[in-house]
Amino acid sequence: MKYAGLTDEPKIRKQERGNQSDFKVMQQFTTEHSARQWERRMLAQGYEGDTIGKGWKYGYTFSMRR
Repeated sequence: MKYAGLTDEPKIRKQERGNQSDFKVMQQFTTEHSARQWERRMLAQGYEGDTIGKGWKYGYTFSMRR
């Protein structure tokens, strides 16, 4: 599964997700509005929403097997 999410603390989020080797910060945001637009685009592209993140300053992706 591919996941996308938003967070203010990407290093902590990566640790919480088991240090996935493909965990990437894709974009940094200056407004919550632009962050939420990015999140909607990623979901429309087939990513699952990662809801563990808090905040919106960084958009990240990773994959994980079920």
